[in-house]
Amino acid sequence: MTPVPQDPSTDRTASPRRRTVLAALGALPVLAATAGAATAATTATTAAGTAVLIDPSVRRQSIRGFGGMNHPLWAGDLTADQRETAFGNGPGQLGFTVLRIHVDEDRANWSREVATAKRAAALGAIVFASPWNPPAAMVETFVRGSQTNARRLRHDMYGAYAQHLEDFRVFMADNGVELYAVSVQNEPDYAQDWTWWTSDEIVRFLRENAGAIGTRVIAPESFQYVKALSDPVLNDPVALANLDVLGAHLYGTSFANFPYPLFQQKGQGKELWMTEVYYPNSSDSADLWPQALGVGEHMHHALVDGGFQAYVWWYIRRGYGPMREDGQISKRGAVMAHFAKFVRPGHVRLDAPANPQANVWTSAYQGGSAVTVVAVNQGAAAVSQQFTLAGGTGFTVSAWVTDATRTLAAQAGPAQAGGSFTATLPAQSVTTFVLTPGGTEPMPPTAPGAPVAEAVTAGSATLSWAASTDDTGVARYDVVRVDAAGETVVASTTTTRATVTGLAAGTAYAFAVYAFDPPGNRSQRSATVAVTTPAAPAGGCGVDYRVTNSWGGGFQGEITVRNTGTTALSGWTLSFAFTAGQVIGQMWGGTATQSGGAVSVAPADYTRTVPAGGSITLGFIATQGATNPAPATFVLNGAACGGS
Repeated sequence: MTPVPQDPSTDRTASPRRRTVLAALGALPVLAATAGAATAATTATTAAGTAVLIDPSVRRQSIRGFGGMNHPLWAGDLTADQRETAFGNGPGQLGFTVLRIHVDEDRANWSREVATAKRAAALGAIVFASPWNPPAAMVETFVRGSQTNARRLRHDMYGAYAQHLEDFRVFMADNGVELYAVSVQNEPDYAQDWTWWTSDEIVRFLRENAGAIGTRVIAPESFQYVKALSDPVLNDPVALANLDVLGAHLYGTSFANFPYPLFQQKGQGKELWMTEVYYPNSSDSADLWPQALGVGEHMHHALVDGGFQAYVWWYIRRGYGPMREDGQISKRGAVMAHFAKFVRPGHVRLDAPANPQANVWTSAYQGGSAVTVVAVNQGAAAVSQQFTLAGGTGFTVSAWVTDATRTLAAQAGPAQAGGSFTATLPAQSVTTFVLTPGGTEPMPPTAPGAPVAEAVTAGSATLSWAASTDDTGVARYDVVRVDAAGETVVASTTTTRATVTGLAAGTAYAFAVYAFDPPGNRSQRSATVAVTTPAAPAGGCGVDYRVTNSWGGGFQGEITVRNTGTTALSGWTLSFAFTAGQVIGQMWGGTATQSGGAVSVAPADYTRTVPAGGSITLGFIATQGATNPAPATFVLNGAACGGS
């Protein structure tokens, strides 16, 4: 198989040394899968109808998380709502906990990565970064087989390249995102369109230069998990000491090649991640069923056979990806969510039969006192399957299913007796079971993060917050107004963002958030956020809108906001509506939040103040359909503005 996963034309100051930083933070990598966790016996087909015996005393790898790639330069940035869908864990959300971003060779593009990375981190995800190319000045061309313009990092530039990666880490940290790890190179063995590395070059860089990077280091991210690229790293003690995460891609890799005995032998204390794939292809719709169910079997083999601790998709938003272009979860995404929403960071895979009957794949994980089981039935008929939790009694079972007609649908959990329960796995389905000790679900969600006011107008405020966690999931959030009279619920949502309306201009408010789980347990209240709505602009305002460039399916626009009053306008929110399906992908001078056609724009720091008689200008790139009419009206801080 020779897919082209990353071709953009199609789809495809001195710092402390890294070891000093990690030691000071106590952030040494977690123990990877125990030796022998991925063996031929793990996936041997057992007799039909064999009970799945889950043994909490035999623990395999810790799970770091599940996620995908955001590449604003090639695929457009996720919108604010899409970030919530990807990294939130409420109903209709994917529950992703890992975000991969791009280290561009051009520093002018680094700022594109901030918005989504910052929100993902606020929602509890870890963020790591992969480069495709070093800066042009560090690269030389050479002849590689029939390729006469192959590129590689100049050998006298290894130190400068390490500093380039460290500079990106510092840039992201300065913008509020602490990178969990940085990769040396994306797919160094499939680099017709980017930069080639040999195994010797990777070993040399790890030995001599990786220590200058102030976070964990990932290598080699081989295109097809080619062990010949990573074996030399594992066999070199000095290079291995400077490697924290062994990363691999699984394009065309057979399930038989997922296990890595040498890593199990020599990789103790290192992490093992699957850092990119789409499966089974990029040509089918992600909603095609039962083809999308293949993602579940692929994830099963990656976790059980391969012992991977992270599973990261290519583009998060794509027609073949976990999120459709309209921002809704696809069937492939729902299958991923059967793992991501319930198998959370820090959960540990438990020993359990992987293939208890023909076409059925099962795996089990423990987080706290709860146990999660994911069962994939690839067969064309429903099957009955028994599950037994060793030493477990008195637990309740919750269930969610995705099949041809249902998507992450909650089901009545089967009753258990003596630590066992029997469930029907529908034909061509994936089912997640959560086993919670006790006759009821006693634990409330954790408190939501302190809300942040992202867009405040004279009559409304949009708030967002970090998600709560709960063994059985979070059912909803209530936003409350807090004042001398007590608390008043002003908004309810299943996401981690809500807009409170009906506010008075020029008035101070305080808001907080509660989380609720499905049984109705309420979390502790979050911290409060103070919000003061701006007064309506005195003396008037004006907005000028124009299209500066257009092409098939897209256009570039410009908005000028004029303050025609006699006093400066400090802090503002501009609202308008598109009527023909236009969607903003990028904006400069402000931050756009779009829901359907409704757009709300908050200022950047440098456009926050509009002087009396002055103006600020916003630019943006958006998609369009057959027509591209201009918005009919603009509202600034709750007041209509004249314009052209």
